[in-house]
Amino acid sequence: MSYVHPSREEIKQILVDSQTIAVVGLSDDPSKVSYMVSEAMQHKGYKIIPVNPNATSILGETSYASLKDVPVPIDIVNVFRRPEHTPPIATDAVAVGAKVLWLQLGISNEEAATIATEGGLRIIMDRCIKVEDSILLPNGKS
Repeated sequence: MSYVHPSREEIKQILVDSQTIAVVGLSDDPSKVSYMVSEAMQHKGYKIIPVNPNATSILGETSYASLKDVPVPIDIVNVFRRPEHTPPIATDAVAVGAKVLWLQLGISNEEAATIATEGGLRIIMDRCIKVEDSILLPNGKS
């Protein structure tokens, strides 16, 4: 299966329809890209759920050890992990009923894309969610 990127309009609709973003690999270090991107998305009105087994709280939100520990429905699983770590994350995203698996800029994995697609998720790879949101929804979600 070869991966086909969603259109700009499809990505915009995903962002408009989404409220909750679980961020796998979200660092508690404010100098890290994952922190900066997630903080910006939080300021845009998204509910950020940190998934980091080494932190108890990030950006004022409880951090969970894995996606399976998150107690609320997840719209987007946003991933800041190396490509080789993404297939098990895709499996967990399917298991928890997320709607979208989003691999951040510089991250692509065909196996993860296949797992997510076969599990009914939309997949976005090698794109920054903050950049896409800024371009497609410059004035916010409303």
